[in-house]
Amino acid sequence: MRILLLGGTTEASGMARLLAGAGIDAIYSYAGRTSAPVGQPLPMRIGGFGGVEGMATFLRETAVTHVIDATHPFAAQISRNAVAASALTGSGLIALERPAWVEQPGDHWIDVADFPAAAAALPGDGEGVFLAIGRQNLAPFLAIRQRWLLRFAEVAAHPLPGATLIASRGPFTVAGDVQLMRRHDIRHVVTKNAGGSAAQAKLVAARELGLGVVMIRRPDLPPRRLAATPVEVMDWLHGSADRGV
Repeated sequence: MRILLLGGTTEASGMARLLAGAGIDAIYSYAGRTSAPVGQPLPMRIGGFGGVEGMATFLRETAVTHVIDATHPFAAQISRNAVAASALTGSGLIALERPAWVEQPGDHWIDVADFPAAAAALPGDGEGVFLAIGRQNLAPFLAIRQRWLLRFAEVAAHPLPGATLIASRGPFTVAGDVQLMRRHDIRHVVTKNAGGSAAQAKLVAARELGLGVVMIRRPDLPPRRLAATPVEVMDWLHGSADRGV
C-alpha cells in the first residue's frame, strides 16, 4: 500500500499524523498556493500535476495504490482530476470532506451558487464588506462599490483597489472577529461554505452582530467515496488491505 494524500487543510494535517503514526507509506501533496506551507510528518511534494494525465502518470510512476483527497471543499479541479486519474490507474480513492455549515437561528444568510452570484447579491452602496473568499476569486467583485476588508494567510497581491488587507492565519476566535468587524464597520460578510471549525468564528460573529452573510455553495463534484474524519479513512484503508485492494 502506498498513499497519495492531497492536502492543504487542517483535516489533511490530522490525516498525515495518523498515516505517519501507523507507519504507512504516504506522500503529502501541497498545491503550492502558499509560500511557507506547514511542515508535515510525511515526505512532501509541492505543485500541480499537470491535469488528469499528469496525475495519472504520477500515480503510476510512484506506485500509488490509494488516493486520499483532503483538499479544500472548493478545490474543485484537483478533486475532479483525482476522481478521473484514480479511475484511469485503478487506484482506490476516498475524499476526507468536512461537513458543510448549516444556517442557524439568528443567521441572515443569502444562499448563492457561485462567486458572480455572490457579487450580484451585494447592495453596491459603499458599505463595509468582509470578503472572506481568498484571493483566487475576486474578479467578480471588481465593479462593485463597497469598502472591502480582505484577510489572507499571508500578504499577497490582489485586484481590489483601496481594499484593507489583513494578513493572519487561523484558527480565529469569535471575540476577535467581532472586534474586527466592529473596527471596520462591516455590514456584510461574503464567504464560501468551507465548513469546519477553523474559519467558523466569522459566522458566529456575524450572527452576534446581526450582519448579513452571503454564503457561496460548494461546487458540484463527481460521485466518490466520502469520509468525515481521518479515523474513517483509516478504517477504509485497513479494509482495503484486508481485501488485498
